[in-house]
Amino acid sequence: MPRLSEVIAALDALWPPERAEGWDAVGTVCGEPDQEITRVLFAVDPVREIVDEAVKLDANLLVTHHPLYLRGTTTVAADTFKGRVVHTLIKNDIALHVAHTNADRADPGVSDALAGALDLRVVRPLVPDPTDPEGRRGLGRVCELDHPLTVRELAARAAGRLPATAQGIRVAGDPEAVVRTVAVSGGSGDSLFDDVRAAGVDAFLTADLRHHPASEFIADRAHSPLALLDAAHWATEWPWCELAAAQLDEISDRKGWGLRVHVSKTVTDPWTAHAASTETPNAMGAPN
Repeated sequence: MPRLSEVIAALDALWPPERAEGWDAVGTVCGEPDQEITRVLFAVDPVREIVDEAVKLDANLLVTHHPLYLRGTTTVAADTFKGRVVHTLIKNDIALHVAHTNADRADPGVSDALAGALDLRVVRPLVPDPTDPEGRRGLGRVCELDHPLTVRELAARAAGRLPATAQGIRVAGDPEAVVRTVAVSGGSGDSLFDDVRAAGVDAFLTADLRHHPASEFIADRAHSPLALLDAAHWATEWPWCELAAAQLDEISDRKGWGLRVHVSKTVTDPWTAHAASTETPNAMGAPN
């Protein structure tokens, strides 16, 4: 069986840590380099439910998309939420490795997996990585549909293909507008609005769209006559876990490691319920 250091070297080749954003915290959080690895679990969030799942699975490596400590800490005391995660990992000989924005920018990466889940054909990165001479890496993806859909139909496809969440899919724009090209970005995407405008697509599917940026984007109809589709953050990034697991499976087979690789289906989206409004939007004089 491979050692942790060997598996991490393979993961770093897929998602080089130097390609992460400067503010990010990627790489190995805990784990003995010489530890033998037999079973790996992929998940979006390094939260207690996922760590407990890794313990029950008898995994000795947990790979997550989101960092455990993004802004640093001064304690790993077991009476804190994140400290308890660290204690549980170490007590059960489970290593934790994080691939975040380095996986976002990868080829294939998080947005490729999102596009694949929606049966979209990737054309190019939304924000190309200037260090990639082939122009395949970068943030987000510009995609084409196999055949035109209305915004309403595209939203229904996303709701049916992505993991179910309380939020579902929110739409801004004309539900009956025709969509042929789509920009997608797994995770929070409203910082990419300028790039979406420049891409000339018909719709943008991402997560965590805030009120003011989305309102201003939609109001600028002269320059942005396109629709916004807002999914749950966790749901847009979960398809990457399946992609990443398949990539590690291929490496394991090629090297003869015999790893058992799993993807967590535990929903760690923080929102647990949704109550639909009783009135239709803009009824009773509600603001636009």
